[in-house]
Amino acid sequence: MKFTARIFRSLSLAVAAIALVVGSLTIAAAPAAAADYEVKMGSDSGLLVFEPANLTVKAGDTVTWVNNKMAPHNVIFDDGSVPGGKDLATKVSHSQLTFAPGESYSTTFTADMPAGEYSYYCAPHRGAGMVGKITVEG
Repeated sequence: MKFTARIFRSLSLAVAAIALVVGSLTIAAAPAAAADYEVKMGSDSGLLVFEPANLTVKAGDTVTWVNNKMAPHNVIFDDGSVPGGKDLATKVSHSQLTFAPGESYSTTFTADMPAGEYSYYCAPHRGAGMVGKITVEG
């Protein structure tokens, strides 16, 4: 009887150790959760800016631009300053103007998009300095 109990205890300890190792590897291998970011189009004080103007994201993260003040606004990625060139700049741009506070659009920076700096601007207010930059980390 003592022999059976000792074997059962040893076997239980081995199973627990294996479960701990497998669980640790599963947690370590799990991808990081994607993040959501918000960029205001127009500052709270009414300035023609994106807030924040510069943002760093990772693949899978989503950026939502929200009309805040001083409409109309849009988000146009500069095809000369996007790592993927004109086609990608067009794909991630939002040329339709927002007029009402709270109107928004989002872009998810997927793993197939190249890492680098993605410069963008608000077409109606580019001359006033309403520009921004998303840095996508590899």
